[in-house]
Formats: sequence, structure tokens, C-alpha cells
Amino acid sequence: MVVEVSEQSYPPSGAVRTTSPRTRDVSDASVGEIVGQVTADLSKLMRQELELAKAEIKAEVSKGGKAAGMLGGAGGAGYFAVLFLSLTVMFALAELFGEGPGAHALAALVVTVLYGIAAAVLYLRGRRELQNVSPTPTQTVETLKEDVQWAKARNS
Repeated sequence: MVVEVSEQSYPPSGAVRTTSPRTRDVSDASVGEIVGQVTADLSKLMRQELELAKAEIKAEVSKGGKAAGMLGGAGGAGYFAVLFLSLTVMFALAELFGEGPGAHALAALVVTVLYGIAAAVLYLRGRRELQNVSPTPTQTVETLKEDVQWAKARNS
């Protein structure tokens, strides 16, 4: 009996996958040797899969970092836009309230109260959403359990 085994290597970049076949005559091999070889091959396959996963995660984290930087810049620009819009609303309200003493202070107080209400609403909604977050990767745990069951069934 001849079994063809292919070695797959995943370079750290994850870009190229090479395959070089080799054949081995297993007609004289014992069951223990075959099981040992299969176990070694599975172990090697798992290491290669982990290396591929690391490379993919590294690339995705890099892209995510760039996107986060852009979002941070957008957040800073948005902050200044809201700040100057607030000043515009404040000065417009001061004009509406008249030129009397304290018109600017009253207008600033109105804008501050509006922002306080918005902050309270956002806080309450955010807290409610945070209570629904599960830190456990349930789907990954389930697939890992399925993999263990599959491996046990294959070894039986």
C-alpha cells in the first residue's frame, strides 16, 4: 500500500501556499507507526493553521489601526465643528434674548443644558447596550468543541 502525503507550508505573509508531494510505502508500517505519523501530521497541520491565522490577524490589525487613526482624526474635526456650532447657537440665542446684562450667560446656559440632556440620553443607551455585550466568543467555543468531537471520532 502506498500513501501520498503532501506537505503544506504557510509563509508568515499568508500570501503563497506551496505543496510538494512525497510518497511513503506504509505496507510494512505498524498501526502504531501509522497513528503516530497521522498524529504528527495533524500536529504539523495545526501549527501551520495557527501561523496562517497569526499572519491574517496581523494584517487585519494593521488595517484596523489605520482605520482607527482616520476615525480619530474625523472625531477631532467633528469635535471642533460641534464646538463652533455651539458657539454660533449661543451667540444667536444671545441676540434673541436681547442686549441686556446676562444675555450671553443665559444663552450659554441653554446650550449647556441641551448638551447635558444629550449626554444623559447617550449614557443611558450606552449602558444598556454594554449590558448586552458578551465577552466570551461563543461561536468559537462551539466550533472548537465540534473540532474536538470530530478528532475523537476520527481517532476511534
